[in-house]
Amino acid sequence: MGTQQILQAEKRDVKGTTASKRLRREGIVPAVVYGSSQREYMIQMDSKKFFDIAKAQSSANFIVNLEIDGADEKSKLAIVQDIQRDPMTGNLIHVDFRAVNEDETIHAVIPITLRGEAAGSKAGGILEQLIHSIEVHCRPADLPERIAHDIEAMEIGDPLKVGALQFPEGVSSHMGEDVLVAVINKARVIEEVTTEGEGAEGEAAEGEEGADAPAAEGEGGEG
Repeated sequence: MGTQQILQAEKRDVKGTTASKRLRREGIVPAVVYGSSQREYMIQMDSKKFFDIAKAQSSANFIVNLEIDGADEKSKLAIVQDIQRDPMTGNLIHVDFRAVNEDETIHAVIPITLRGEAAGSKAGGILEQLIHSIEVHCRPADLPERIAHDIEAMEIGDPLKVGALQFPEGVSSHMGEDVLVAVINKARVIEEVTTEGEGAEGEAAEGEEGADAPAAEGEGGEG
């Protein structure tokens, strides 16, 4: 299961584009907390500290324990719902947190990891993974970092479907069991046929026949 990180934050009283830009220049990222039985409110936190936690996660959706200075409820369990970054620099722009209760069911998108080398790959086949992540449903404490599946026994032509994935206890997905996750395809061998030589020989043969024909006609005419 994923480790629940503790993240220090402060209640934010200022809002607006100008205020948010000033915070980001100071190394602080603005954020918002919503959901559960509370009303939405604004917070702020150290950009680097959040980034260090986020880059260590397998998924963009992960659980944190927010410790919010200045808020009525000092500690709050929340899932990172959305992370906005500057498309040019990659710098954090804004983070959305959704407050959750320990006994409620949450949904999150986590990666699917295929482990090992498939027997079909060793035999010359090509592994094609069609789905790299999946939405799961579980309690916050049961949220895994990823869904891992061993593919060493897969032969050429074998499909891996959602129904074959092993979900930890308390974790499920609404994705159809017949949805294809991966398959070992037979390698396509492209035979390159060179026709240049054959064309040259054909042209040479035609040239020889063409050279003989007029001579024969000439001999016939002279006689």
